Amino acid sequence: MTVRVKICGLSTPETIEASVAAGADYLGFIFYPKSPRNISLAQARALAAGVPSSVLKVSLTVDADDRTLDGVVEALQPDILQLHGAETPDRLVELKSRYGITLMKVIGVAEPGDPELCEIYRDSADLLLFDAKPPKSMAGALPGGNGLVFDWSLIAGHRPDMPWMLSGGLTAENVAEAIRITGAEAVDVSSGVESAPGKKDPAAIAAFIRAAKGA
Repeated sequence: MTVRVKICGLSTPETIEASVAAGADYLGFIFYPKSPRNISLAQARALAAGVPSSVLKVSLTVDADDRTLDGVVEALQPDILQLHGAETPDRLVELKSRYGITLMKVIGVAEPGDPELCEIYRDSADLLLFDAKPPKSMAGALPGGNGLVFDWSLIAGHRPDMPWMLSGGLTAENVAEAIRITGAEAVDVSSGVESAPGKKDPAAIAAFIRAAKGA
């Protein structure tokens, strides 16, 4: 099976076009003011128009309230809601009832035992994303997109029996090894295809997708 690829944190028509042309399966859009990749609802509407129906749109939010999510859903019309905060299983049940959209819950990983936290979302999430959990000592850390890599062997020993993606410090240089160790069938990248925080590099996007799908 060919590995599926998500390019996250897109903010320009040019990088959307580059991602689609290179074969991305998912495009991620961030609605989190503290992120250098944050976009407005007006931007989301304009960018969504350039995404073909064959590519899935993913909205990333962090502990967003209903009013915020209502705006995101209306503007982007996402196929997947990526929940990158401390959302509980009960909150996911509420969101599924409210929107009827596929839910992806992010699980932060830094040490043994962290991957097992996904078990509480077995009946509420549709898919999972394992990402590197930033250390508490990291100044200005974001919930994701910090360029951090975690020990992939932690996932190899606890592969969930539901769809999942791998994220966290992936690049064109290390993604094949990450896939080999974890068995991931889908990968997610943001900072690993940037020339500066929030600035996507079309050449890096193409190289990443080529490396992931060739793994």
